[in-house]
Formats: sequence, structure tokens, C-alpha cells
Amino acid sequence: MDLDLRKLRYFAAVAEHRHFGRAAQALFLAQPVLSRHIRAFELELGCALFTRTTRSVELTPAGRQLYDEAPRITTVVDAALRRVEEAARGEQRLIVAFSPGLHVSDAIRTFTARHPEVEIDVFPLRWWEQDAPLRDGRAHVGYLRRPFDDAGLRTVPIGHETKVACLPVTHPLAGRPTLTSADLDGEPILDVRTRRTSSLEEKFELIASGQGLALVPVSVAGSYSRPDLVYLPVTDAPPVGTCLAAPESGTAGPVQDFLAIATATLRRNAGDEERAEAGAAVPAPEGGD
Repeated sequence: MDLDLRKLRYFAAVAEHRHFGRAAQALFLAQPVLSRHIRAFELELGCALFTRTTRSVELTPAGRQLYDEAPRITTVVDAALRRVEEAARGEQRLIVAFSPGLHVSDAIRTFTARHPEVEIDVFPLRWWEQDAPLRDGRAHVGYLRRPFDDAGLRTVPIGHETKVACLPVTHPLAGRPTLTSADLDGEPILDVRTRRTSSLEEKFELIASGQGLALVPVSVAGSYSRPDLVYLPVTDAPPVGTCLAAPESGTAGPVQDFLAIATATLRRNAGDEERAEAGAAVPAPEGGD
């Protein structure tokens, strides 16, 4: 069966609005036309996507699954079409993703000095999203923290960084100079398994309001300083590995050149930061990421 992307987008609009009339307005369609497209889409798929009543429209189990899959499908197609258009115009573009707190600007500057013909875009990753943009075409290469699923990706180790505990200033542990993992036993930890947040700002707001604690890389702590949070070293926390990553099928041309340049640049920077971190004093309570 061939997937009709137009109908998929129509379906996603109805699923988002949970109302055919509002979805039709958002799509600039007449409601009967939208309804016909959705019924045709359900016939093509061989299953019902919505449960309809006179008052509501709800997703069926199949509809919920398709709604989860739809953004990935449309993102992959949109990215592919963008690359086709760029190739037709003779453009070379490199999209570099980076995890929060990691800085890739030095590598980009060095690469651009040697390859001015390649346009560079940057793609800031959400804290819980790592390898997905490399797989769906939103980015060509990423500067990431482990762990993530590296199946099908070429990865190049860069360095390591420590984690610190992020606490509200009112927490009983906030006055200590350092912590151990045992000190955190029984504390509510905010992570992707317990409570997914849409951004680091949201996560830190929850911590500051007393909803839990978090272990964050020290580079993240350095980028998010605020007076109502403290960041304390956790002396027995294992370090976090950083690496460059790119799809194994897409490491030719500009990607290959960027990986080579970025590896040298970022490893040098990571070494400088690790040496500085090893010789630094314990951060003050208001220091921060």
C-alpha cells in the first residue's frame, strides 16, 4: 500500500484538534471534504482511526499508534525533499546537532574557514532527544552525550565530563560541599524515565519548586546558572562520555570532512576542560548549570 502523505497530514490535524470542524478550518478545507479524505484513508489502511460520536472524536488504538508515527514519517519526507531541492540548486548544506551544554562553535569556525562553500546550520537538541534527528534527516552530524542507541551510526569518542546534582537552595543537602550517590537514595530524581519535560528550563523550574532533584552534566550546569538552584559534585558518579555521531550511510563529502576537523578541535577543547575541571575548586552553591 502506498501511503498518501496528504491524507496523513489531514489525519494528524483531526487527531490534534479532536474535532473535524476545527481541523478543517486549520487546513482551509470544507468539513465534508476533510471527512471524505479521512474515510478514504481508513479504507486504504483497513482500520478505523477515530471513534466518532455526535459530541467527540477520539483516537482508536490504531489511530493513537499512527499519531505517534506521523511526525517521524513527515519529518523524514520533508528532510529528504529539502535535500533534493538543495542538490538541484547546487547547494551544499551541513546541519550540526548538539546536546545541551556542549559547544560545537570552534569546530564549525575551523570547518567554515576550510570549506566556505558549505552552508552550516545548527540544531539544538532537546535534553531527552539524542540520535533521532540523525536518523530522520533533520541533522547530518551530532555532538552528543552517551548513552544513546548507536546502531547504524558512526561514532567518534571525544571526551568525558562529570555529573553534578542539581538541588533547590532550600534542600537540606544544599549546604554540603559534595555529595555521594548514597546521599541521594530515596530522593525523587527527575529524568527521562520518571518525568519527561519539554526543555531544560522546565526541568530546572520543577527542581527549583521542590518537585525533585536531577543529575546533570557539568557543562549543562555551567549554562544554566540561577540563584534558586545549587549544583554539587557527586564524587562517585560515573563520568559521561561525549562523541561525534553521524549515520553510517551518510559520512561522505562534507560530513566526512567535518568529522575529521571536529574530532581534532573538540578533543583538544575537551582535554583543556577536563584539566581545568580537575584543578578547579569545588563550585560555589550558586554556580551553575
